[in-house]
Amino acid sequence: MTRMSDVEAVMWTVESDPTLRCDFCNLTIVDSPIDFERMQDRIHDIVRAIPKLGQRVVETPFRLANPQWVDADLDLAYHLQQVELAAPGGERELLDACAALADQNFDRDRPLWRFTVFSGLANGGGAMLQKVHHAITDGVGGLKLSLEIVDFEANPPSKRALRTVTTPVPPGPSLVDSARNAIVDATTRTVNLATSAISNTSKVVTDPLGAPGRVNDAFSFAGSLRRQLLITEGARSDLIDDRSNERRFETRNVSISAMKEQARKYGGTLNDLFVAMVADALGQYHRMLGSEVRELRMAMPVNTRGKHDIGGNHFTPTRVVVPIESDSPMALFKEIQTRLEQTKLERALNSAALLASLATNLPAAMITAAARNQTSTIDFATSNLRGSPAPLFLVGSRITANYPLGPRTGCAINFSLLSYCDEANIGINIDPAAITDPALLLKCLDTTFETWCANPSVPS
Repeated sequence: MTRMSDVEAVMWTVESDPTLRCDFCNLTIVDSPIDFERMQDRIHDIVRAIPKLGQRVVETPFRLANPQWVDADLDLAYHLQQVELAAPGGERELLDACAALADQNFDRDRPLWRFTVFSGLANGGGAMLQKVHHAITDGVGGLKLSLEIVDFEANPPSKRALRTVTTPVPPGPSLVDSARNAIVDATTRTVNLATSAISNTSKVVTDPLGAPGRVNDAFSFAGSLRRQLLITEGARSDLIDDRSNERRFETRNVSISAMKEQARKYGGTLNDLFVAMVADALGQYHRMLGSEVRELRMAMPVNTRGKHDIGGNHFTPTRVVVPIESDSPMALFKEIQTRLEQTKLERALNSAALLASLATNLPAAMITAAARNQTSTIDFATSNLRGSPAPLFLVGSRITANYPLGPRTGCAINFSLLSYCDEANIGINIDPAAITDPALLLKCLDTTFETWCANPSVPS
């Protein structure tokens, strides 16, 4: 039995506001219909290998401590379903079906994940949508979890145990035990925070000569905190500023080798290029619809996951204002590259866990209101995930694409990139209230990708 981390507990709490839901999806496309029975067997093995997928969340009385993960009775028929696509079974029908499934709330009395196998695709292939709550893991962790699902060949030797034998689930903690454990955990956390504060205070007393430096550090930290976690101004756009709980999914593919070559010629990273191309497309979209906005605020997670970390959340959220137009693509790229590098050095990024720990002691309504206020400052989000450079298989079918569909969490649109073989599979989660002309935005994206990556060079 384990407890949620403070960051996970905050994400769990703020979901009382539907705008702040933080589940994420991944759409896997394969070249043939998915064998549903084999997929059922595989899921049994995955749950055995990753215990949290067989656990549910139990909240502690009076929120004395963070919620606990406890073993649950797993109803596989609920968590793994098969859906026949509506005719004609094309890409639009598939993406709309995925958006409808993503709209559904998780049952909080069950494990927080659902997989859907699609049949009836017009091209004769197959697809599976994986929907996982962010409290289980983040995007990078989700990729590591997916390695338990996929294979490196169509019919490999068994690498997992056979179907899990069903065993009785032990009863959850009683109300008294839960309260007692919560008090112990809450007291321990409070003592740790107090010890840290006393330690910092004692340094001023025992080393007064070093106090001015610490004061300067404090001012520097306060500035970083204000820029990253306590922003008071709203989102920058005057065009994509409406919000709703609706979603529209889109996908795009770009050559990874072309992106890497272009990034190399610009003197930056693949992520620098990805953000620059998205910013360029959003700039075109704004100008074509008459907006004169020149900068937008972007949210982007920074991975802090260790080599052996699988589940859980290991990321720090960042926010950065980026230009969406410039004199040339090169100038736009360089300015965005500079701002991204500066953001990664922000001292407040190391304090997200501490602030989350402090937030867990606040009333739920106050945490939710603060989270809603801060997410309202964001125009768009991006995420860049590194996938497999080699072909993968899903219970015998070859995977042709993997599209991450990250949460918007209050912003207008999320662009998530996952590399696979020589392609960048880009999943796009759109708020239709904000992006009122999605066809135009996709046209701007296609133009940007063609300009920057069709024939890698350094545009003037």
